[in-house]
Amino acid sequence: MRITCLTENTSAIDYIGAEHGLSLYIETSKHLILFDFGQSRLFSTNAEKLGIDLSKIDIAILSHGHYDHGGGLSEFLKINQKSPVYLTPYAFEPHYNGTEKYIGLDTSLSDSDRLCFVNDITKIGDGLTLYTCNEREKEFDLGSFGLNTLQNECFIPDDFRHEQYLLIEDEGKKVLISGCSHKGILNIAKWFQADVIIGGFHFSKLPLDEKLESYAKYLDGFKTEYHTCHCTGEKQFDFMKKHMTNLHYLSAGQSIIL
Repeated sequence: MRITCLTENTSAIDYIGAEHGLSLYIETSKHLILFDFGQSRLFSTNAEKLGIDLSKIDIAILSHGHYDHGGGLSEFLKINQKSPVYLTPYAFEPHYNGTEKYIGLDTSLSDSDRLCFVNDITKIGDGLTLYTCNEREKEFDLGSFGLNTLQNECFIPDDFRHEQYLLIEDEGKKVLISGCSHKGILNIAKWFQADVIIGGFHFSKLPLDEKLESYAKYLDGFKTEYHTCHCTGEKQFDFMKKHMTNLHYLSAGQSIIL
């Protein structure tokens, strides 16, 4: 299995662009997968520079309904004419940072016949299963970090019911892909206990203190290899790295071979 980061907040290669967002290209023994689309068409520009043909993708997944993961969706639908795009029924709900900044998706795309809306547990291919975990109990709840959704003309804290995770079971390994881990990376690590977890931890707003140290040590208690990025925060990553034995950073242009 090979996972290439097409776009992320940072870049490992001078000719590969970076932006606040995430897009991952995943090659398994049976499928070519695109997980998230970044916030613009940059993922496709970088893919071309890396020699990746996005028209051959046979499965596409949107982790959740925020612009920095789904902003490039329209570009993908133009480039690729065949792949279904899997997302939750709540992805196009109005999402905000605070009450002023809209951070949701382009709702004009919601009627596309390419979209496949899925429920809590959905098998989408051999060794590929999507989970929302909406019904699972959270041992840790860090709140919504000021992220809201608009319901009945009222702003309420986002419960992230629009977020889903991809579990890949391939060649004897369990690999979990998460966009931002809004439901809590501590919960997610416990729920899945995967061999590898790849994605953002949503820790970028947390102070570098004893609490973050305890989170790092908790994650390190699982037999899991972590490749994090995007909303984890670079300073938070550097801090956590001191307390974890198997934590790595994934930047645009880099690949992981598992």
